[in-house]
Amino acid sequence: MAALVKEKNITLIVIVCEALSLALLEPPGSFGASIVAGEAQSFGIRPSFGGPLLGFFASREEFVRKMPGRLVGETRDREGRRGFVLTLATREQHIRRAKATSNICTNHSLMALTASIYLSLLGKNGLVRLAQLNLDRANYLRQKISSSKKLKLKFQAPVFNEMTVQLGADAEKIVAALAKQGILAGVPLKHHFPEMADCLLITATELTERPQIDDLVSRLESLAGGGR
Repeated sequence: MAALVKEKNITLIVIVCEALSLALLEPPGSFGASIVAGEAQSFGIRPSFGGPLLGFFASREEFVRKMPGRLVGETRDREGRRGFVLTLATREQHIRRAKATSNICTNHSLMALTASIYLSLLGKNGLVRLAQLNLDRANYLRQKISSSKKLKLKFQAPVFNEMTVQLGADAEKIVAALAKQGILAGVPLKHHFPEMADCLLITATELTERPQIDDLVSRLESLAGGGR
């Protein structure tokens, strides 16, 4: 990446990632990221029929005052006790109203509190083990798809816990058929990428057991198109 940045004279690098994956991967800041953002729903936030979820972002110090919202910093009180206070709180949402770039409300605080409790219960080692479990389950799913005669991985690049599988048939129809069997198979990609009408985005997490993976692959094969 450093070579690409130098070659293209890039001054701002924005990286979007899955928060849990960073328990195993090098932090984006270590290879020059200016801004990092992503989804942290995996930090103990229930899906709740689509929301609210937990987005996160971080930036280098030179961009801090352009960040929406508020920053909480660590400090010490007069007796040396550890505490947390608002170190930067823009008041634009009170002053600019509809033109403000941020809006902090109860749901935001609730999600942040939930994630904080979840992470404190896991601890540093627990978070690493959780991330490794996600990676192991995803690798098992990739192996099952790779060995299938009817399914195919759309991309061969490394993944954390999500991947795109090519079905050789209309993915939306297959998802609808499996929904009738009580199975949420994945996300059809036709709506986002019309040229990928036969592709499905699927994931394997710590909640996905190997027998469930075997069952899903078997059912997808029964509904997929012809062989490779």
